[in-house]
Amino acid sequence: MTQQPELRRTLGVFDAVVIGLGSMVGAGIFAALGPAAGAAGSGMLIGLGVAAVVAYCNATSSARLAARYPASGGTYVYGRERLGEFWGYLAGWAFVVGKTASCAAMALTVGAYVWPGQAHVVAVGAVVLLTAVNYLGVQKSALLTRGIVAVVLAVLAVVVVACLGSGAADAGRLDVGLSGGVGGVLQAAGLLFFAFAGYARIATLGEEVRDPERTIPLAIPLALGIALCVYAAVAVAVLSVLGPSGLADATAPLADAVRAAGVPGLVPVVRVGAAVAALGSLLALILGVSRTTLAMARDRHLPGALAAVHPRFRVPHRAELAVGAVVAVATATVDVRGAIGFSSFGVLVYYAVANASAWTLSSSVAARTVPAVGGLGCVVLACALPLSSVVAGGAVLAVGVAAYGVRRLR
Repeated sequence: MTQQPELRRTLGVFDAVVIGLGSMVGAGIFAALGPAAGAAGSGMLIGLGVAAVVAYCNATSSARLAARYPASGGTYVYGRERLGEFWGYLAGWAFVVGKTASCAAMALTVGAYVWPGQAHVVAVGAVVLLTAVNYLGVQKSALLTRGIVAVVLAVLAVVVVACLGSGAADAGRLDVGLSGGVGGVLQAAGLLFFAFAGYARIATLGEEVRDPERTIPLAIPLALGIALCVYAAVAVAVLSVLGPSGLADATAPLADAVRAAGVPGLVPVVRVGAAVAALGSLLALILGVSRTTLAMARDRHLPGALAAVHPRFRVPHRAELAVGAVVAVATATVDVRGAIGFSSFGVLVYYAVANASAWTLSSSVAARTVPAVGGLGCVVLACALPLSSVVAGGAVLAVGVAAYGVRRLR
């Protein structure tokens, strides 16, 4: 059999961390706080902590696996190698479907902030533009992501300073309670997990990272830690100004917060920051989904033509074009808030397989504690999501399982 060409290793620790941040510190922070507050009130801060613990366990498991298997595909590869072909396929299917929906949601977020009256047109244009950037090579994507992350972090810093430095801030609004009960806190954690899931992008780019045994285990916790600090600061600042009920009712929480803080002149800045953040998320999402598509196509779980690597740019160009086309079509039908729950369900299934795979790496109790906590956390948070997300996610997984069964019979 002819050996398939490999991707080019060009990413160091800094670029890997930036790509992870570009995925995590994106549009989720501008959109997920409202639904989370609606589910748990001020208890969303507890939910944020729960989501961070589960994300840390998932990150640790992913880092150990990525160092052992530094190839494109992430948990699709890990599940296949450690648990068997079916579990790898299930993880890949959950990731591709869930993150494709998330791509469409991010594209529509760009359109809603840039030109609300023509959101779908702008969304399709954004997908086409970023697909072209990814086509030219992963290093171009990393360079663009650096600029996007810098802008978004600057905007979020301005929001935090404006809110906490205003007279409208009231520490009493941070009184952490369980207004939504334990179920509400877990649902908030599941929704906020959507914003933490970007560190997977580092693992799915394993074939394009230099010295992956060192780079990946270092980059994943670094990116996750920075994102957690940013999210905690923003959540506290916005909650202290709007309060739980005001945050739950806000359609644009950060913009509403700076307006309530008495700085309406910053609203356009926040809108631009949200649009840029959504572009950063979309860029990294297309990058990650196309690499998992490449890995699944190499194993013929998806059409083999998608496994082609461009001879000059050394990227999976057909997979990128196919993902871009599907996302562009999906922007016409997806609902942004619904996509958050749907995407979270798929990604939590994906990480449940990652933790199960990491469980097999060692027989010691200490080494198995983190994947056990992570796997249980993924299952609990997936079941705690809104019922519509659980039903839709389960149905899509069932379709994938049926397709796998038909393929095996043939």
